[in-house]
Amino acid sequence: MKGEKILEIRHLSKMFGKNPVLRDIDFSVSSGDVTCIIGASGSGKSTLLRCLNILETPTTGEILYHGEDIADGKVNAAQYRSRVGMVFQSFNLFNNMNVLDNCMIGQTKVLKKSKEEARKNAMYYLEKVGMAPYINAKPKQLSGGQKQRIAIARALAMEPELLLFDEPTSALDPQMVGEVLEVMRKLAGEGLTMIIVTHEMAFARDVSTRVVFMADGVICEDGTPKDIFENPQNPQTKEFLGRFMRG
Repeated sequence: MKGEKILEIRHLSKMFGKNPVLRDIDFSVSSGDVTCIIGASGSGKSTLLRCLNILETPTTGEILYHGEDIADGKVNAAQYRSRVGMVFQSFNLFNNMNVLDNCMIGQTKVLKKSKEEARKNAMYYLEKVGMAPYINAKPKQLSGGQKQRIAIARALAMEPELLLFDEPTSALDPQMVGEVLEVMRKLAGEGLTMIIVTHEMAFARDVSTRVVFMADGVICEDGTPKDIFENPQNPQTKEFLGRFMRG
């Protein structure tokens, strides 16, 4: 249901050894939100996303998924990740499998779908991202942009409630960035709930419903794209976006 709260992050902190990477993070995600997280490299954005997908265990704080704390270590990680999917910077495709099998395996193993149903679903999402003609190709035969579109199709085939994107275009050649952003733009238009860590400022400004600016492991500012891009209040946000505007 649009507007229903899906995730609530409360006082989330993460230490690596004695190094604090996230400090007292609070924010929530509701159905239909497209939240872009921006900030300089090393500000904690990817670590935050990895905590939300329980690839990292938070040091303190809560991550409530429909009110249930998934940070306590008791949740079934595979089942949770089928509901809160993730698209990685480095694609993470299975290199020994063709495109179709990459998009079917999670459905058959985790969702226990029949091969027939998984194939039909995979084909639907591969069609959606423009990769249906490549079902028999192995990842090594594809460009970076094509691999990332397959990674998106694979995540969508699980029919998640929320999809996390960790800098999905940063490993791509400039000419391939547009084709991946176009797929994401379309998904946002269709109402998919997304959290996107990105360095693509124009995309964040044009597509998101909310922008979160992070620096030094802290959320410095968050608001609508208009608030953040046209009238930032925090000096660090102003400085960061000033570099983007000059660029």
